[in-house]
Amino acid sequence: MTQHQADYEIGSGNVFADLDLADAKELQFKADIAARIIGTIDLLGLNQTEAGKRMNLPQARVSALYNGKFFNISEKKLMECLNRLGYDIEISIKPSNHSIGQLTFSAA
Repeated sequence: MTQHQADYEIGSGNVFADLDLADAKELQFKADIAARIIGTIDLLGLNQTEAGKRMNLPQARVSALYNGKFFNISEKKLMECLNRLGYDIEISIKPSNHSIGQLTFSAA
């Protein structure tokens, strides 16, 4: 029996950066918010129609979120959806250790 070399490599933690997309940080930020929205909808036991009404989105847009299609929804709209699902959002601005600042998502 021979040992095979692994056919994979460890990702950076940002699949969009791993795919060399120019706006990878922004896409990861939106993906993190979308994941929190989906998790909250599930936690609240809402169906897509109920969630859409609560977030002021058509059911088709909620379905798109569940299918990873959040590219045409702004960060502001995604944060508004979180507000409508019962989350407070706090934006913190501080000096960066990098030449260009970072956009990050953290949840309590």
